[in-house]
Amino acid sequence: MELTVLGSGGCTVIPKPLCRCRVCREARAKGPPYARTGPAVFIHDENVLIDAPAEIALQLNRAGIQQLDYLLLTHLDPDHVEGLRIVEQITLDFRSWRGLPEKTIRLPAPRALAERLPRLRSQYGSYTEYFQERGFIELQPFADAVRIGDLSISAVGVPRGDQTSFLYVLEKGGRKLVYAPCDIKPFPENRPEIRNADLLVVQPGLFENGLQGGFVFPPDHISRTTLYTFRETLELAERIGARRILFVHLEEYWNRSHDDYRLLEDGQRIRFAYDGMRVAL
Repeated sequence: MELTVLGSGGCTVIPKPLCRCRVCREARAKGPPYARTGPAVFIHDENVLIDAPAEIALQLNRAGIQQLDYLLLTHLDPDHVEGLRIVEQITLDFRSWRGLPEKTIRLPAPRALAERLPRLRSQYGSYTEYFQERGFIELQPFADAVRIGDLSISAVGVPRGDQTSFLYVLEKGGRKLVYAPCDIKPFPENRPEIRNADLLVVQPGLFENGLQGGFVFPPDHISRTTLYTFRETLELAERIGARRILFVHLEEYWNRSHDDYRLLEDGQRIRFAYDGMRVAL
């Protein structure tokens, strides 16, 4: 199994527009790996894109991706779905303003997520309904698991009231990848599917020191409802037996540069992602 981290950033890109902080100035001057775009990964084995941030067209072109067959979404927060219109740009035949049948992108989705997709709307109505009618996508709801070629994919929900987020467990040839980029609390660590992963791709959680302006998260801060701390995330990875950890969804407000993250790495076992990073299992 092989993946490319198309975007290693979080809800705000790095450099953040107009920001003059140390991290953004450095990213503006040096570009990747110091600069980061929104959260997305590409699984090369079956041409599967997971999530579609606003920068997805740039990301696909930059990574040299030549074919996209499937799109998975972890949840419907804007930083993960703002680029959903990429399906139109890829499949559109301008002569008929419909999708070319051979380019239709399949969108497998856990049923709980598929039921919420119509809430994403434009002046044409529901994005997914419009995209389906035009032949850009084929929505494929599933219960708990789906098979894409040689990939077995399980969806594990993280209940967030009316905004369920999903982790994806991808397995092929005896190797297991757990993809959990964002809003992972409470993590379903007792589910057998997520245990003993060869690679856990996960958000590092809150850093409680060194933040911009000396900010300290109070105990009741809203971010603590969906995120663990960095230390808690490391402990979680240990409990579920993850052999390797790759941190993604790296936020601008954590006030850390690419070099700062490298100091926290532990060989190949604990690493921090960067845009364009390619990883093999």
